[in-house]
Amino acid sequence: MSVAVGVEMEPAVTRRLLAHAAVGPNPERREVIAPFTGAVLYSMPISTEVDVAACVATARKAQGWWAQRPVQERARIFLKFHDLVMQRRDEGLDIIQLETGKARRDAMEEILDVLIVARHYARDAVRLMRPVRHRGALPVLVGVQELRHPKGVVGIISPWNYPLTLAASDAIPALLAGNAVVLKPDPQTSLTALWVVDLMIEAGVPESVIRVVTGEGQDVGPMVIDRVDYVMFTGSTQVGREVARRCGERLIGCSLELGGKNAMIIRADVDVARAAEIAVRACFANAGQLCVSIERMYIHEEVMQPFLDLFLPRVAAMRMVAEIGWGADMGSLISQRQLDRVQVHLADAIAHGARVLVGGRARPEVGPYYLEPTVLAGVTEDMGLCRDETFGPVVAVYPFSSDEQAVAMANDTFYGLNASVLTRDTQAGRKIAAQLKAGTVNINEGYAAAWGSVRAPMGGMGDSGLGRRHGSEGFLQYTEAQTIATQRGFGFGAPFGWSNERWGGTLANAVGAMKKLGFK
Repeated sequence: MSVAVGVEMEPAVTRRLLAHAAVGPNPERREVIAPFTGAVLYSMPISTEVDVAACVATARKAQGWWAQRPVQERARIFLKFHDLVMQRRDEGLDIIQLETGKARRDAMEEILDVLIVARHYARDAVRLMRPVRHRGALPVLVGVQELRHPKGVVGIISPWNYPLTLAASDAIPALLAGNAVVLKPDPQTSLTALWVVDLMIEAGVPESVIRVVTGEGQDVGPMVIDRVDYVMFTGSTQVGREVARRCGERLIGCSLELGGKNAMIIRADVDVARAAEIAVRACFANAGQLCVSIERMYIHEEVMQPFLDLFLPRVAAMRMVAEIGWGADMGSLISQRQLDRVQVHLADAIAHGARVLVGGRARPEVGPYYLEPTVLAGVTEDMGLCRDETFGPVVAVYPFSSDEQAVAMANDTFYGLNASVLTRDTQAGRKIAAQLKAGTVNINEGYAAAWGSVRAPMGGMGDSGLGRRHGSEGFLQYTEAQTIATQRGFGFGAPFGWSNERWGGTLANAVGAMKKLGFK
């Protein structure tokens, strides 16, 4: 059943989901604004420090018996969760659109991501948690087994731009590994996070091991970090540094996916029509509010004009419609604050000589925070937009004359999250990709190929973060490795009657023989 007919939240759904928020009696509340209209969507209760402390204590108490349940049982729960997301996806899509203002096709990417991640880790968790045998220091005499234990209570601090993906897709491996999770979503999009938690609980995850606290990041985030055993944070590089500092003081681990100023390289041999189609989606998905979206395009000078001749009309033709449903190609920015940030970048670039090739105007007649998809040329180093993450529907185009120049320009950034190479020559594309300082590189795609390949790790280099989600790394980061070594027969001390010199020489000869025999 659809949540909304117009741009409004159904009260019964709001009450059902808010019941999962960890708040005390008579809490303070925060109004959540609908990006489509600027009207109040609902009132969000806010967690206090007492609420957070109680929430973490409950999760910690429950985590032990959750970890004792067989991993196969936890996996079955998440396969059921997968099916519930599939069945209720229209409800989820409506809530995502209402809270974020994004186009429905961008909201669908979140649903698809959660389905893929749930299926993948539910079917791989048994392998990842299985004890692993290793060769010991002395073959036969030493047996070694590696075990994996959950960290304990994992704190997930998720942002507003992809509120379903970045809540669920990190909680899934953490819970499957036997941890409890305390989730702190952005206050603008808490209902989306609560929706996915509601489905997890219905699938069989105990509510005591998946807890949700609410409130502003600068207030509630530190309360979570100071109490949990591991932190997964997605957000800005500036805040990520503070999260890392705080975790470092407590000697707990963290994984951070932070900002990006992602580059696309379009080679001279490209199919320009296909490149134009790929670039529109890569630059303007979720109105550019995507950490892996493209903000810089380096286009070979031989195809610059033919490419722009196809790309710019496609950009100008993008439909912006402030409503629930499939009618829009691009949605709204999330808030007035975000619109102001993007417009400051635009105004500064134009004042310093950048040229607007298409777009550039706010569209309040569509919705209060809408901005046209915008393409700029002539962006130079003295403009903030050149190097700073804009996080909006703005991309700058630059010419290049050789692959070497394109690589150098793309790598000229503090960030290193995502990149793209468009070319007919995939071998040349792979050669360029290997030289790019980015955690993921997509050949003939903007971001979805790498992001959707969840068996492979995804994360940033440089100022784009620490750690990885997806792949084995994205699961094992929520575990502690334990090595158990069993000594058999002779130990490492000298046998009775042997001198240390004689025994040391015997061990040295044994180690040398192991090299000759090809032991690792």
